Amino acid sequence: MEVLKYILIYLGIVNIAGFAMMGIDKLKAKRHEFRIPEAALFLVAVAGGSIGSIIGMYSFRHKTKHLSFTIGMPVILVLQIALVAAAYFMLDIYIFQ
Repeated sequence: MEVLKYILIYLGIVNIAGFAMMGIDKLKAKRHEFRIPEAALFLVAVAGGSIGSIIGMYSFRHKTKHLSFTIGMPVILVLQIALVAAAYFMLDIYIFQ
């Protein structure tokens, strides 16, 4: 149970980071300042922050016209859900054999 607590804390932090990065990048775009690279935005999503990134993307109306983001972020989320489900079922089968 201790491991689950740390995983949830990690996911909370990385999703807050994804949300914040979308907001910061939108602000920088409005000010014509140096932007956060798109690769960094995707990296945070792949690292577990896809939900926060998607919420930030639509909250700040940022990158919503970019097909790579409007399709890519949800695809990352679906893959992460599938990975967690597969891991859960694999552990469930392994533990209860």
